[in-house]
Amino acid sequence: MALIAGPCVIESRESVFRIARALKKIAARAGVRLIFKASYDKANRTSVKSFRGPGLLQGLEILAEVKKELRLPVLSDVHSVDEVGPAAEVLDVLQIPAFLCRQTDLLIAAGRSKRAVNIKKGQFLAPQDMAHAVKKVESAGTRKILLTERGASFGYNNLVTDFRSLAIMRCLGYPVVFDATHSVQQPGGLGAASGGTSEFIPLLSRCGVAAGCDALFLEVHPDPSKALSDGPNMLPLHKLEKLLVELKAIDRIARRV
Repeated sequence: MALIAGPCVIESRESVFRIARALKKIAARAGVRLIFKASYDKANRTSVKSFRGPGLLQGLEILAEVKKELRLPVLSDVHSVDEVGPAAEVLDVLQIPAFLCRQTDLLIAAGRSKRAVNIKKGQFLAPQDMAHAVKKVESAGTRKILLTERGASFGYNNLVTDFRSLAIMRCLGYPVVFDATHSVQQPGGLGAASGGTSEFIPLLSRCGVAAGCDALFLEVHPDPSKALSDGPNMLPLHKLEKLLVELKAIDRIARRV
């Protein structure tokens, strides 16, 4: 089991390094491979007034420093074809946001970058329909693909997780990732921002690992109540290590079945 973890968005260089250093130590103690994630731009925030991050150039500069100084692979979202080139010069994994998982030009550009591509399944999409997204990336000449489950829309302002999705997407021939933090999100649930039920993150994480996910995606923050984006559905950083110990034990059992 690998871990993709970090804050929702780059709030500052100092905060990113503080979280990345803590994650590296926690992952090392738990014996888990870590990919550090943080968004340089949250282009799909609910409100036009919401904090989006430092932007492409400054954000990539910070992630490049994390990669070099801490020797960690890094992941961030790309939102347009124009972003793919600069992002691929820094990132080890280009992430396709869930809302953009059907954007043909973006998927093909990400595939042409020769970087690994993590496609997050849209809340509106059946897991078997991810085959089309996969074919778009494959058509660009790469098979370095990850497929992420992050919950499905259930009425208004709510998501549910169908864990069959992990098994179905694995049949497409690629590693599957379970995003336990966005799966507890309540899109637009706070009116001008998304809400969330972070108390269920450990439960869903255990379910995802028991279902055999290859990597777990967790957004973490030292104080989610003060986070500038997605605080209600982030895991407090101090709770991560205990959870990872539990998940490693479940992972060992799941892989013996």
